[in-house]
Amino acid sequence: MQKLSVDSRHVPKHLPNTPESQRLLQKEGMAHVFNDEATMMMVAETIKQQGEYLGQIRGHERWGYLFAEPIGYRLDVSAKRYPLYYGEMKISGGKYHVIPRTKPSQ
Repeated sequence: MQKLSVDSRHVPKHLPNTPESQRLLQKEGMAHVFNDEATMMMVAETIKQQGEYLGQIRGHERWGYLFAEPIGYRLDVSAKRYPLYYGEMKISGGKYHVIPRTKPSQ
């Protein structure tokens, strides 16, 4: 994997209780967020070291990893939480951000 830097524009929308994740929740009816920032950083490092290459999907190089324990949750407008076990890294222009997901992008 190439030398990468985090794309900080996307970090807040995948952390709980940020204005960006709340805006995403209101706009799309759900938000996928990590348990906390430390979990987000752990997911990024694990994917860099052990992630599976998923290919070029919708204009981004993608890597993923299935974790044994939940790394985050999908929150919906009724405040229900669904645990998420899959982490995905989107790479573009030498920058990346990670997303907790239900499964790999297709």
